Amino acid sequence: MCGIFGMLAGNGSELTPDLLHSAVDNLFKLSESRGKEAAGLAVQIGDTIYVYKEPVAASTMLRSREYRDLYRRLNGIHSAYQAAKSPVAVLGHSRLVTSGLQDLHQNNQPLISQGVVGVHNGIIVNDQELWQQFPSMQRRCEVDTEVILGLIRRFYRLTPSLVGAVRQTFRHIRGESSIATFFEDLNYLVLATNTGSLYVSTNRAGDMSVFASERYILQMLLKQTFMKRAFERCDIVQVPPGTGWLISLSDLSIEKFLFNEIGLSSSLTNSTTKPKKIVDISPLNGRNEIKATDPVRDAAKVPSKILENFGLNERAIASLRRCKTCVLPETMPFIIFDEEGICNFCRKYMRVKTKGRLELEKAVSAYRSKSGDPDCIVMFSGGRDSSYGLHYIKNVLQMNPIAYTYDWGMVTNLARQNQARMCGRLGVEHIWVSAEIGTKRENIRKNVAAWLKRPDMGMIPLFMAGDKQFFYYANRLREQTGIQLIFLCENMLEKTEFKSGFCGIKPVHENQSVYLLSPWNKFKIASYYASQYFLNPSYLNSSVLDTLWAFASYYLINHDFISLYKYVDWNERELESTLIRQYDWEVAADTKSTWRIGDGTAPFYNYIYYTKAGFTENDTFRSNQIREGMITRDEALAHIREDNQPRYASIEWYCDVVGLDFEKTLKTIHDMPKLYEE
Repeated sequence: MCGIFGMLAGNGSELTPDLLHSAVDNLFKLSESRGKEAAGLAVQIGDTIYVYKEPVAASTMLRSREYRDLYRRLNGIHSAYQAAKSPVAVLGHSRLVTSGLQDLHQNNQPLISQGVVGVHNGIIVNDQELWQQFPSMQRRCEVDTEVILGLIRRFYRLTPSLVGAVRQTFRHIRGESSIATFFEDLNYLVLATNTGSLYVSTNRAGDMSVFASERYILQMLLKQTFMKRAFERCDIVQVPPGTGWLISLSDLSIEKFLFNEIGLSSSLTNSTTKPKKIVDISPLNGRNEIKATDPVRDAAKVPSKILENFGLNERAIASLRRCKTCVLPETMPFIIFDEEGICNFCRKYMRVKTKGRLELEKAVSAYRSKSGDPDCIVMFSGGRDSSYGLHYIKNVLQMNPIAYTYDWGMVTNLARQNQARMCGRLGVEHIWVSAEIGTKRENIRKNVAAWLKRPDMGMIPLFMAGDKQFFYYANRLREQTGIQLIFLCENMLEKTEFKSGFCGIKPVHENQSVYLLSPWNKFKIASYYASQYFLNPSYLNSSVLDTLWAFASYYLINHDFISLYKYVDWNERELESTLIRQYDWEVAADTKSTWRIGDGTAPFYNYIYYTKAGFTENDTFRSNQIREGMITRDEALAHIREDNQPRYASIEWYCDVVGLDFEKTLKTIHDMPKLYEE
């Protein structure tokens, strides 16, 4: 998720103000892919730690007058200390908001708490419990990072060792966490991680070091002309999962320790220095506002007219003719019932035949790492299928994965927390690629608003176009890391042919992914969208280029991935049991289903499909389970009655974050003509 980084220079190093400025600016630019919602840095020079942060993307901050003024000020201070050969250290942070609004200055990083200045990448899922467990710690902001800094300070006061304090902290927190911290009373930098999302390079002289959240970030930094001479032929080393480094800011000496070891370090006992001043020199202006990020509405608070309208629709939907074998209704595109009342989807269905564990072992054998380095990338949405896939690849296949997530603004906090649970427990590095989330959400708003003017069922996937770069960035990550094996944990039963069916594309009954449509069908989809753009010019908005990129990412670029569930049997009960029992995986409060609970768009578009057509992707999924012999038709009917209930809290969250009026939007949807008799 967030990008953290830093640069250290010991006594007598050749670090100049210009080199420092250039290196930090480039680290900001390279780390911005991990988060674009706030940025900041802390600079320790002499007896002062300067903190500067803004609620904007790093690239925007770097262009600001205040940031340029900051460096003019720091350069003068740095020059004075350089003459005295004093050390300099910088921490940086490029933020993806996961908790705590960025318009509140204290929520942004570097965070200042109890004499500790720190940056953090990850999510702590039990931070509320920890604040209750340790009520003596003072809480001043909303972000989970603060509990880490508070615990380190608390345990440091109770033990004779900073090592012990960091160990105790990581034993208490749950989730994924990589940190870098300064102290007002200690001349050390702490680097610690339970996922391995920290990489360090030290120059030959041993008097300069840089670190970042990804190996690729440092690789690109060290290719820059201004860094080549200082770090020529220097290795990039990972801070392994479950490991901490204590770096002396006087001579850059490093002491490494494991979280699960017992005992104290004799060289790193309580050894205070003259307290440093912590000075926040951030500008006071430029505070942004963002929408609430957590679902808050329940059915009891939904206007009665909306509930009444849904009830009327639900009664009409209950009378729809459905297949005698599955649960697909007569409104399904291209559905045909034979004389026995069985649909063509059932008659032509081809059961999933997994290739088996042995074939999977053969497929991955050439990619296995003998050194323990990462050997595969897992495309990780945070949903149940990719979460179980990460578990299986790490624990059963015994591979060394990197988890990869593309956040386009519709990854929910629930998904992020479950991702943190998985990566923290498994010790798996997690690489996030963050879009311009504000822009993506604005694109969604414009396209939904356009759709509401002239509703067309075939155009609903346009709302989700912004996430299709997931495939593009997976391929780019392959190039950046050099890791050739990518796993896609796509459930083969989650076929939603009806989405393209509403565009006039006949279903393909073989078990294949939607993006494997024939060239002719891809052309037909593109033509259908073009005709809708002509009929509804409101679609011609700022999202067009992003939509074209999405189409290319989904239908045109390489999808050379190993699909895990083409080899491994998919079992819903086993997935749910494993995730909840072993990883404390969290479920949604507004549905009993564990499917699509991490996707912020699904509750909204399924509400439209159900209201207008009388079915959702839940119906197609449960129908496939019937055909596979996993559940009975009666069980499927019970499931869809439950699964298709409106998730009002999640729908309101969706409307809030993209800028739609919840009640007006639902009223417009209810007033639209239906594909069934009301």
